[in-house]
Amino acid sequence: MTATNENPAGPCGAATTPALVRVEAPARLHLGFIDVSGSIGRRFGSIGLTLEDLATVVELRRADRLAAEGPDADRALHYLRRLVDEHDPPDGVAVRIHRAIPEHAGLGSGTQLAFAIGRAFSTLFGITYSSTATAARLDRGARSGIGIGAFEQGGFVVDGGRTAGGGPPPVIARLPFPPAWRVLLVFDRNERGLHGEAERDAFRRLKAFPQARAAHLAHLVLMRAMPALAEEDCQRFGAAVGEIQRVVGDYFALAQGGRFASDAVAEVLAWFEQRGIEGVGQTSWGPTGFALLDSEVRAHALLTEVRHAFKDRTQLEFALVRGRNAGHRLDTWDAAAAEHSERYRQARP
Repeated sequence: MTATNENPAGPCGAATTPALVRVEAPARLHLGFIDVSGSIGRRFGSIGLTLEDLATVVELRRADRLAAEGPDADRALHYLRRLVDEHDPPDGVAVRIHRAIPEHAGLGSGTQLAFAIGRAFSTLFGITYSSTATAARLDRGARSGIGIGAFEQGGFVVDGGRTAGGGPPPVIARLPFPPAWRVLLVFDRNERGLHGEAERDAFRRLKAFPQARAAHLAHLVLMRAMPALAEEDCQRFGAAVGEIQRVVGDYFALAQGGRFASDAVAEVLAWFEQRGIEGVGQTSWGPTGFALLDSEVRAHALLTEVRHAFKDRTQLEFALVRGRNAGHRLDTWDAAAAEHSERYRQARP
């Protein structure tokens, strides 16, 4: 087995194709847009953070037909059919999804699944194309390049927005997330973030984003959030993220029913702020909320406290995760190792 982000190579650099490929694609937080309306030519612009402890894991192998199993199998099969129709590989393909990022929770589930399928497929059949090309082929990255940045690089990433008719937004900056910091996630099992046609309709109905507000957000990103992260100052970084969240959340309030999509999550975030935690917000359309903490000890203490405080809100779930300073993981097996792996899987109780 090999673990790499590149296609494997045989003797003298000759390209070889494996029999089985596994890709782990990390979840991400979308922390906010910079200029939704594109007042000076580039629209959207995003900041985001890659997460370590939530991921989609897919496994592709050659087969006699197209097949998919596991969580989110229908969507995986849709992506796979698109790739097969374009490239007409010599064999069928079977995909097994071992783990999946929760759907419509603001964590990038669809984008990361698409990138994982695309990278595994290209490796399995010795095809070379980038995640940007995968995004175009599978209709991902229409507004944000954060998913590409999380998949390829990890860490805290900034994209530069997109031009009219252009491709996925380019990642223009990347900083590592301090290993000691933690992110406390707040899930609402009864709510789902806007997606599909409802999301597209929401963007169509929104008013123009004021240029002065976009300039303020750009200033916050460049002169507060990024320097604070580089200096590992969690309080200043969190304050900048919290201000970005308030500005962006209020702009989207008409589309999602308030600054935050879930009333229950909004209560928890307000509870965090009352305890002096400024780095709180919602990822993408939510409903998932988050709080940024400077240490594992503080994070665990807060997790215990918030679970007790909201024990009657049975729809809420909480989790502590780390930032991830690497992109996806790719493992390959040759035919013999793949057969051994399959026999071992079938033999397990």
